[in-house]
Amino acid sequence: MRVLVVGAGATGGYFGARLAAAGRDVTFLVRPARAARLGQSGLSVRSPLGDFRIEAPKTVTAGAIPAPFDLVLLSCKAYDLAGALDDVAPAVGPDTMVLPILNGMAHLDALDARFGAERILGGSCAIAATLSAEGDIVQISELHALTFGERGGAPSECTGRVASLMEGAGFAARPSDRILLEMWEKWVFLATLAGGTCLMRAPVGDIVAAPGGRDWMLGLFEECRTIAEAAGHAPREKFLEGSRKTLTAPGSAFTASMLRDIEKGARIEADHIVGDLLARGRAADPKGARPHLAAAYTHLKAYESRRARERG
Repeated sequence: MRVLVVGAGATGGYFGARLAAAGRDVTFLVRPARAARLGQSGLSVRSPLGDFRIEAPKTVTAGAIPAPFDLVLLSCKAYDLAGALDDVAPAVGPDTMVLPILNGMAHLDALDARFGAERILGGSCAIAATLSAEGDIVQISELHALTFGERGGAPSECTGRVASLMEGAGFAARPSDRILLEMWEKWVFLATLAGGTCLMRAPVGDIVAAPGGRDWMLGLFEECRTIAEAAGHAPREKFLEGSRKTLTAPGSAFTASMLRDIEKGARIEADHIVGDLLARGRAADPKGARPHLAAAYTHLKAYESRRARERG
């Protein structure tokens, strides 16, 4: 199976590198500067599970894709999605499967409209990784899981082929017959974590140590939960119990990567992670009160406005 990984950043690059190290036929779609760097120094992964390097990763740049691939692994920031779809279009043929591992749900609508829903799998990943100044992928913890499945729920030949591809590739890969529910659950958790830690400019432990902080985080989580329920994907009790515990853990240094992006003055996924969830909630119940989520979204958009103004 020929696999095209869109980008060679911290997330897609990590899973692509693991697949390549396991002998799979992997090509990375990257910008020319990244292609030149990878050609010169290879793709390095620094991991608590053991460092490794792909000495000569196969790369291709936009406009130079020669033929469709069997699988496209799509991992990019939501604000780069429109450009990524244009770049990857020549790689998507009649038999191509596309496995996106973005957060939220809006990307599925865009992919369905561009390539057809029958080609688009559901996907979710869990990994803590970043890129070093040298362009190496740095895995921060041992967590590295990728979940995928048909959005209709039934197993298929396609998901079987993906499962075979990922078996023994050095990360936890799991097919799911409830992938949309799992994606919604992750979205509920992430919107709460990002909305809360960004608005408060603090990790979970500092928020819950502040007067009213614990109740505020739980209120935000409840608003996100009810939106998922209204969409027909009510989160499971085990997820709710674990999430509430994590989001209110005393002394926790846990923050969203979105807060780290804000602290660096970088772009953020305000609309995709928080804004779209709020919009879906308002569409389902226009009169419903979501003060915590609305405040978090206003804050994120104010950051974006200030960032744009200061950059001219």
